[in-house]
Amino acid sequence: MTQATTGAAVPEIDQRAVEALLWTALPHAKGHRLVLVHGRYREGAPGAFTTRLVKDLAQDGEPEQRRVHVSHQSSVLGIVDAWQNHLAQHPDGSGGDVLVVTTDAPDTRPMPLDLRGQAIGRSLLTVDRVEIVKQRFGAVDVDPRIRRQLWLADALLAAEPPGGWPPVGSVLTLDAAMRALVHARIGLGDGVSTDAVPLDAEALLTWSRTPGGPARFATLQPEERAGLIDWLESAVGDSAPLLLALVQDGRGDDAMALGVVSAALTGPKTTADAALAVGALFGSGPFRPDVLRHYTRAVEGVLARWITQATAGGPRSAEARTRVLEVLEQADRLADRAGLREALADSSFLPSGFRARLRALATTLTPRPDQRAVTAAEAALHQVRSHHLANLLFPEQVQLAEMAVRLERWLTAPQPALASGSGAVGAAVRAHLGDWGWADRALNRLWAGDGAMDPHVNEAYRVVHEAARARRDHLDRQFAKALAIWTQHATTSQPEGAVVVEDVLRHIAAPLAAQRPPLILLLDGMSSAVAAQLGEELGAPRWTEAAPEAGRRAAAVAAIPSITTVSRATLLTGGLVTGGQSVEKDGFAAFWRRRRHEAVLFHKADLPGPAGHRLAPEIVTAIAGDGVVGVVLNTIDDALDHGQESSKGDWTVGSVRYLSELLDAARGQGRPVMLVADHGHVLDRTTEGPLTAQGVESARWRIGLPNEQPGDDEVHLAGPRVLEGGGSITALWREEKRYTPRKAGYHGGAALAEMTVPVLVLLPSAETLPPGWAVLSPEAVTPPWWHDASRTGATAAPQPAPASRPAARKTAEPARLDDAPTPLSLGAKVVDTGVYAAQKQFVRKGPERKAVAAVIDALLAADGTLSLAAVSAAAASSGGRAPRNAEFFVAALQRLLNVEGYPVLGLIDAGARVKLDITLLKDQFGVKA
Repeated sequence: MTQATTGAAVPEIDQRAVEALLWTALPHAKGHRLVLVHGRYREGAPGAFTTRLVKDLAQDGEPEQRRVHVSHQSSVLGIVDAWQNHLAQHPDGSGGDVLVVTTDAPDTRPMPLDLRGQAIGRSLLTVDRVEIVKQRFGAVDVDPRIRRQLWLADALLAAEPPGGWPPVGSVLTLDAAMRALVHARIGLGDGVSTDAVPLDAEALLTWSRTPGGPARFATLQPEERAGLIDWLESAVGDSAPLLLALVQDGRGDDAMALGVVSAALTGPKTTADAALAVGALFGSGPFRPDVLRHYTRAVEGVLARWITQATAGGPRSAEARTRVLEVLEQADRLADRAGLREALADSSFLPSGFRARLRALATTLTPRPDQRAVTAAEAALHQVRSHHLANLLFPEQVQLAEMAVRLERWLTAPQPALASGSGAVGAAVRAHLGDWGWADRALNRLWAGDGAMDPHVNEAYRVVHEAARARRDHLDRQFAKALAIWTQHATTSQPEGAVVVEDVLRHIAAPLAAQRPPLILLLDGMSSAVAAQLGEELGAPRWTEAAPEAGRRAAAVAAIPSITTVSRATLLTGGLVTGGQSVEKDGFAAFWRRRRHEAVLFHKADLPGPAGHRLAPEIVTAIAGDGVVGVVLNTIDDALDHGQESSKGDWTVGSVRYLSELLDAARGQGRPVMLVADHGHVLDRTTEGPLTAQGVESARWRIGLPNEQPGDDEVHLAGPRVLEGGGSITALWREEKRYTPRKAGYHGGAALAEMTVPVLVLLPSAETLPPGWAVLSPEAVTPPWWHDASRTGATAAPQPAPASRPAARKTAEPARLDDAPTPLSLGAKVVDTGVYAAQKQFVRKGPERKAVAAVIDALLAADGTLSLAAVSAAAASSGGRAPRNAEFFVAALQRLLNVEGYPVLGLIDAGARVKLDITLLKDQFGVKA
């Protein structure tokens, strides 16, 4: 508030300006009720209103209400008359009524002195709009830049919300004023004057898709629009002017989609025609190619963040997914309209770009791949995975592509062959569990396919499937021949190099029981492919996998025929028998009783609990007790028998009924778990009808006629391990054949998938590891062709060697001139430094030096990344026992290696894997490789 100066332009005044003047003037009025203001009261503004003064003006601390009357006069005489009329209507002033007279009179000097004496300030006051704005924000001072923005004060006064501007502190800055203005005017941002929620490209692009904001922006006065654009460009970046130009043209809804389409200017297939097409989509405006490229990067950055939010889950993921799909669907429509499909074929955002990458992958697939073809396929797969929509919209298609490339890698290896001699069958089932069963897993997934897939891609997958299937058939044929020979002589006491199914309890479960009675989960029909998937899901950090033999899981040979009544009863009783549940229950208890353990076996009908309980109380009580507990889970076998194959050929922990609950119960009681099958299964993969044959007993085996020669797809099996047909049957070895009507899957035949009995042992901690056993890392049990090295960096960690007696001391031989000392490994160099010695002082009872060195060397060989189990195995390979608790062991390693808090060693993948920063390790300890 200042005195008016002669010749000043006559400002237009509204109610808010009057209120602001009163808030400043009335505290010093001392009973004066007349305010003279240089200006013109806005036409249509209220002539009388009530205002509330700020709290500290009222003696009682409450806001004071004053009634205000406004009159505009253009002469001194008019001012005098207005004041006299006011006095006549409010003679005593007890109501606190105030008269505000605005005037545009060119000269008020003749005004009577007594009238001037009645006026607040004894003069004609002028309106300083910036001062008014400052007051409205509750500030003491104002940023000088606000005064230089001539349009800003008027805009802030006009845009003030009904509840007033939020207080900003002692100084009203330009950024605070602009943030408040863009929120009030166009609904952008939150109107807060702090940096807690910054205005950035994401906020601006999100706003462009709101229903009302862009329309409100288009209605602003040109000067105010230009001012907002200038400030938003400084706050948000170079993408703001282009976006706001689109909004001003009424194209806010298309703004983000246009940013996706403008990527046609930066891709490898950019042409002059594409540039013209993009320009036509954008229309007129400041859309130079460099501006468009910058805008494209901003849009893609925001989309990438939305996609990450959509795939991460959480309360806002569905909203983010909807936003992404809306933008990309718009972009696809714009690309079609402009003829930009080819130019955008490499788009990392458009669904059409993902499909183009899949087609590019399909061109690299071949039934007879070499290393060059595999390299090309892996590069194409990397492009598929790197598409931004891969995990959001196309996870199944990505998985299919991965399975196809995995089979390509498997096909590049030399044709596998069965070992010869008496140990062929045992070697074959071990190889099937450790390698060929993983190929079955990929084949099952590739066969299931995806109905929405491009037919060209499906054809490429079919070619790979048939090539891999032919290799598997070759292995099954070889195995059938070896099985026929082995079956004639193999017995429980003389298994000829194989673990037979009746010995699984004795060889694997009994050593576990010596440490802590196990929970034995028999998954009826679990094949090697299913075991591979379950084992992958059940790894660290929750469980530690172990096996009697270092570096591989245990596998047994099923009884013959490989059906439930034969092989399951044989496994659970520990002897070659046939029978149903009563035989299994009695035989299971008798087996463990002979080994001084109480035991109980539960079948499907025993599992359901009462209302509110997933498991029956008897099972929960048994698991909490001290006896051996066995549970038969029929989910896989029952589903196949009833024509209900699992989704996409997969079996997860969650899809096997009761499995998750039983595992949790066992872990809660500190019990080891043995997952075992009684036999495997094959899936129906043909539309052909059943074979016509005599003596059919089941889908995959029959009783042969005397002197009958088996067909090309069959093998004759006879011997002490054949428990049906009087010791002689004919079984199918080819997976695609059957004798009975169609179902989802079958068992009872002589294929590797049916005859291999997988065994997985899960320990709650390494403390229950039986003597002589080894911890299994994921790297050790996964075939090298399953993952490409560029993704995992995984090299199998050294495994502990079987214990042996110390060798007798030999007489030292004289040193030779050409003898040279063995160079120290990186791990040995690290633990030999003074820095390591200093770190060791702060770690009480830490791991031995040689264990630390072995882990560092194993991580170096694996390009810095290993699973928790592999780290434990590496520590044990130094000559000691595997760490009891892998997590505690890694925590001790971190205290030793993370000098001054630098992240030399850490956990990734939700704590499942260990990551070593090799470069930082060398720097911190001052060593060289």
